[in-house]
Amino acid sequence: MKIWFDTLPASQLPHSSDDDVDGDCDCDCIPDNARVRTLSTRVAFPFAEDDFHDVYTFMLEQATPFFMQECAEARWIACNLTESGHIVVLDQEAKSLFEQFRTPRALPEILSAIAIEKQESITAAVILLYKSGLLHNRSSPLSLYSTEESALLSAWLHVTNICNLRCHYCYLGKNSEYMAEDTAFRSVDAVFRSAIKHHFKYVKLKYAGGEASLHMMSVMAIHDYAAQLAQKQSIKLSASLLSNGVALSQHAIDNLKTRNISVTISLDGIGQYHDSQRPFIHGQGSFKFVDRTINRLLASGLVPHINVVISRRNLDGLPDLLIYILERRLSFRLSYYRDNECTSNRNELQFEEQQMIAAMRAAFRVIERNLPERRLLNALIDKSSLQSLHERTCGVGQNYLVIDQHGGITKCHTDIKSTLTTIHVDDPLQIVRDDRKGIQNLVVDEKEGCRSCSWRYWCTGGCPLLTYKMTGRFDIKSPNCNIYQALFPDALRLEGLRLLKYRTPTTL
Repeated sequence: MKIWFDTLPASQLPHSSDDDVDGDCDCDCIPDNARVRTLSTRVAFPFAEDDFHDVYTFMLEQATPFFMQECAEARWIACNLTESGHIVVLDQEAKSLFEQFRTPRALPEILSAIAIEKQESITAAVILLYKSGLLHNRSSPLSLYSTEESALLSAWLHVTNICNLRCHYCYLGKNSEYMAEDTAFRSVDAVFRSAIKHHFKYVKLKYAGGEASLHMMSVMAIHDYAAQLAQKQSIKLSASLLSNGVALSQHAIDNLKTRNISVTISLDGIGQYHDSQRPFIHGQGSFKFVDRTINRLLASGLVPHINVVISRRNLDGLPDLLIYILERRLSFRLSYYRDNECTSNRNELQFEEQQMIAAMRAAFRVIERNLPERRLLNALIDKSSLQSLHERTCGVGQNYLVIDQHGGITKCHTDIKSTLTTIHVDDPLQIVRDDRKGIQNLVVDEKEGCRSCSWRYWCTGGCPLLTYKMTGRFDIKSPNCNIYQALFPDALRLEGLRLLKYRTPTTL
């Protein structure tokens, strides 16, 4: 009997180059948002005495709802859709054992019909299925799980509104404004004040714009100030530069690397597919400049994360883009185009459901042929995350601050004009949390069309601002719901194939 799995559920895996948790998308995405649902136990060997006691005394049954799908010949991927972060692959014998618990069963009853020499392996397999969340105690099915608040406060610093590109889906009207040094330092002060008041252990700063790389001296000064403040307050600091990637000099790259600032680059395709969405002000394509920067970053040992915005215009280019990304072993995230005030006349960017589903499946086939060792559960389906079960799509209104170039504070950078307060108040995060007029990032169980969905803790109803713009409501499922539900099984299949390729099975 063989079972393939990662020892920890995805939500508890360390942040390393082998995971899909590095990098940033264009918003405060999972996995570091306000609340995640996690297993309070882990699968660890050797099993403890309590593990044996539990499975021998509990009346066990299959957790519901669970997902199971054949991902390779005689290999089935399985997971608990609402209460577990573990994803496992079962061989035929393990699957048959699992199926014996369709109705509540006591382990001693099963063992009584099994040869003595096999009882030890059967017991171990049942412990593994129980601790991974696929089996639960009928009398206390939720005893393994807890909901945890994030320990991280994330802040978007809009260091400039200047940009050398005119991306067709950008939500900003460009001008020459930028964040003055005093405003920048006071912004960092405001972030840390809220971090201290709300007992956050970690602060993450996102240097963005506009194009933040056009003000690299300011970015370095802001970061150095934040690092001093973090050290003084015993708060761990991380930071990233969100960039279009066309103007990062070697000197800038060296400074970023020295300060351990990660880099996220926007790349929407190869050649014309990227150029059609992200041209310079004068209309020239920007791909060759972005490609040069990515190669420069890789040569410097500063591996960038890639953020891809998918619209109808670049759907056909996704396979070649994925080949480019996977060949360079880059982490990435695929996001769907979102309509906004600045793109109201860009109808050619809007996609149909079946177009997106077909294009994503073509991209998944490329990934299957070039399967990386890193997890992709947090990368493949827009604002969804199959990496960890969570209750909100992002940190908006919970553990996320957006500070504009003037020191105004709002909930979401895509709604940066809707200022709620300023950096001068004592606790800006509390004002953001208390607001009931702007974007309402509701927990998924409060959304119509989501409450009974088995996938609800994976997609959480999608981007709340997009949903509001399309429906006039925050308490309803995403307009992309059908796309998500169609693609989740495909994404899980890729994870099953990854486990089969790169993980040594537990043989019982």
